[in-house]
Amino acid sequence: MQLVNYLFFKNQAAQAFEFYRQCLGGEIVMKVTVGEMPDGDRAAADTRDLIAHVRLAVGDAVLMGSDWCTPTGEPYPGIHGNAVSLSVAQPEDAERLFALLGEGGKVTMPMQETSWARRFGMLVDRYGVHWMVNCAKDG
Repeated sequence: MQLVNYLFFKNQAAQAFEFYRQCLGGEIVMKVTVGEMPDGDRAAADTRDLIAHVRLAVGDAVLMGSDWCTPTGEPYPGIHGNAVSLSVAQPEDAERLFALLGEGGKVTMPMQETSWARRFGMLVDRYGVHWMVNCAKDG
């Protein structure tokens, strides 16, 4: 079993996933627009270029997402109530990823040593996604 974070964006999934690819490395292994879906030609013209599904693979990890499009037209609720958690082996990697993901975002807990981690910090990135970056203590 693999648990995967799936993020919904307000018309920014393509930009967000390119940003995550640059920050985290890995490869976007799938990206499908609304217009490329079956019957995509029947979608409203202003939604055809939105992302119906995108998948970023980073080693054994996966992050997926899409733009918020519902058949009933429900308003975008924003990203809230969760965080993507990154665990790395080296403090330098934690510092680097925290800085990259935080560009244009807001730090909610500065990167620091804690009782459980050599380095830990939390932020909200420029797309509204909450991140926790953790480098655990040995043992």
